[in-house]
Amino acid sequence: MAVTFNEEDKLFILHTNHTTYQIKIGPFQTLLHLYYGKKVDCNLDYLMQTMDRSHCGNPNEAGTDRTFSMDTQLQEYSTFGMGDYRISCLEVLNKDGSCAADLRYKSHNIKISKYQLEHLPSVYAGDSVTTQTLIITCIDSVTNLEVDLYYGVVEEYDVITRAVKIRNMGMKPIELIKAFSTCLEFPSTHFDLIHFYGKHAMEREFERTPVGHAKLSVESMRGLSSHQHNPFVILADQAATETSGECYGVSFLYSGNFQAQVEVDQIGQTRFAMGIHPAFFRYEVKPGEEFVTPEAAMSYSSEGLQKLSHNFHKLIRNNVCSGKFKDIRRPVLINNWEATYFDFNTEKLVQIAKAAGQLGIEMLVMDDGWFGTRKDDYSGLGDWVVNTKKLGTTLKELTDQVNAAGLKFGIWFEPEMVNEDSDLYRKHPDWCLQIPGRPVTRCRYQLVLDLTRGDVRNYIYDSISAILTSARVEYIKWDFNRSIAEVWSALKEKTHQGQVFHDYILGLYEILDRLTTDFPEVLFEGCSSGGGRFDTGMLSFMPQIWCSDNTDAIDRLKIQYGTSFGYPISAVGSHVSAVPNHQTGRTTPLSTRGVVAMAGTFGYELDINRLTEAEKEEIKEQVKIYKRNYDLINTGDYYRLTNPYETIGYTAWQFVSSDKTRSLLSVVYHQSHGNPDFHTLLLRGLKEGSIYRVTGTVQNNNGTVQNDNETVQNNKGAVQNDNETAQNNKEPIQNDKTAIQEYNGAALMNAGFVLPTPWGDYQSFQYELTMCLE
Repeated sequence: MAVTFNEEDKLFILHTNHTTYQIKIGPFQTLLHLYYGKKVDCNLDYLMQTMDRSHCGNPNEAGTDRTFSMDTQLQEYSTFGMGDYRISCLEVLNKDGSCAADLRYKSHNIKISKYQLEHLPSVYAGDSVTTQTLIITCIDSVTNLEVDLYYGVVEEYDVITRAVKIRNMGMKPIELIKAFSTCLEFPSTHFDLIHFYGKHAMEREFERTPVGHAKLSVESMRGLSSHQHNPFVILADQAATETSGECYGVSFLYSGNFQAQVEVDQIGQTRFAMGIHPAFFRYEVKPGEEFVTPEAAMSYSSEGLQKLSHNFHKLIRNNVCSGKFKDIRRPVLINNWEATYFDFNTEKLVQIAKAAGQLGIEMLVMDDGWFGTRKDDYSGLGDWVVNTKKLGTTLKELTDQVNAAGLKFGIWFEPEMVNEDSDLYRKHPDWCLQIPGRPVTRCRYQLVLDLTRGDVRNYIYDSISAILTSARVEYIKWDFNRSIAEVWSALKEKTHQGQVFHDYILGLYEILDRLTTDFPEVLFEGCSSGGGRFDTGMLSFMPQIWCSDNTDAIDRLKIQYGTSFGYPISAVGSHVSAVPNHQTGRTTPLSTRGVVAMAGTFGYELDINRLTEAEKEEIKEQVKIYKRNYDLINTGDYYRLTNPYETIGYTAWQFVSSDKTRSLLSVVYHQSHGNPDFHTLLLRGLKEGSIYRVTGTVQNNNGTVQNDNETVQNNKGAVQNDNETAQNNKEPIQNDKTAIQEYNGAALMNAGFVLPTPWGDYQSFQYELTMCLE
């Protein structure tokens, strides 16, 4: 059994395949944390220690015993106001004005399969995993506040989920001012906090900070999970690496404001807690009502960051994402935004579609500018009516022509927003989040619709439904292009305005649930100016999210590296765009752009009609490579072979199939230097006793000759043919020298794979490895 209770020792034990979590009903019915880590099969309550410490208060029941204090014990769910002065998970404002909650164990329940949360995303049980649920009920006997602590065990992925249900069984209303979802305690401090900070166009950058006695906080108060901080964090042993050491990951299944805090207390113990951000969070719970926190998914690895990532990748792919597109191959698409911006009509789009179809691309996505009076980003948002005058046709006529060219059709929406210059705003100005009497704060010259309102939610659903039923639309890109300010709803009383942030997210989830249920044949992709709402909550409704508006291949090395720690490659929207890049002005080879974009859901953001015939042939080959390796990329194990923040000069990653018979190796050099070093790269994930056939085509700016994976050189350097050198921002010339060689798996992982020497900046190499079957 994954969950057991030892009645004699009052001990809860949760087991996954490789981990153990232990909880103790301690003195005075307190709920204490004992252990979370590598699997053990014994009672660990000997770890609980007590001592008389000055200024650490004792429960009333302790009498003259001054050795037991909630200020020094490791706990399962900490509360404020009863003598624990560390990070709290629960803060309650009682009707008498007091701010205290004293939770003690009342009862528990063990259930087969995984619990589900109503109205909130949660990990679900599937056929391929074994799951179980533990619910521990605690009570504050003074106020009759009951708190159910939910633990969901997913054995095969070494995952334990946490959520909390807070129920008012008293006679008076209470107000929640903080309600976190999870708490983790450790008896010592030896951790770094790894988190993923950023900004628009540079999301999820990697940062590793030692945990000390000052609180560290990773958070968003922007109304969305944000570009600035991501709701996935890692506590790693200070010596942990990709392949060794202890680390704990926590993924918050929520798309709104969040906070993750960690601190070392006065006696060297570490506490971590995570949940809804308490800033402007005031949630009234009347007698008989309850509040449910979002879910947090936790995983432990004793084998470093790589194994931790694999746990989350499998969990999200198989037991968070849902619907038909979780498992089937998604189409290679082309989006018209960077090709046309607002300047397009049906004729232009069909020309792009026809050219794309000849190269193996399977879907055209029409981006912003197809509706209302939309000719720029100052007007039209909210008026989701096709501008037939601009297109020159109806939407159905457009989709029919795109389908006739052999492509599926997709469309862009930004349903949560409105421009003041729109029919919707002129008719319903009260549908926006804005504070009466205060000037509005605009961002991208738009305001945010109030999704806490049922009439607004119905309008959004009806508008999108009308489009989906009017033509054959098979994909929606769902955008969200600003942070939320002026958090005030016209329909809520002043005492309930502190509920708006959370109710907004519940409203969003309701709309997404209705749409994905009613239109299961439509592929939804999330977006928020790129990766501003890249979180596991959104992945519960849509299996992929646009990773970043920054499509520059070199910047994407860092963005996609950081994203990979907590999210599977199948969730990462990544496309090849035109050069010079629209965000950075950098020119990189088409081959490199293709290699980087293949570490995600593959597509294009350019006007194919402006490309040379050679470039079109190269795109055709890229599409073939991606389709051939789709399952390997999207369901295989992902290995970060190098760190793009280090100075070795290149970034490398690898996909390996679950049966280890196939692998795809990708390498991108950052810069080229005179008299370069040799590089030998250690691969991972292969079968040691097997032989692998390695094939790869080298693509260089000057046609550098490659023979059997070695660059041919003489005393003057790499052989160069002057008439083939790429100059003046021209695309790289493909040298169709395909190398085929066989290697022992053990040799590739322990002795290494010799990389070719690049000629020119930003060169890439890609190799397919296939096990030679006896």
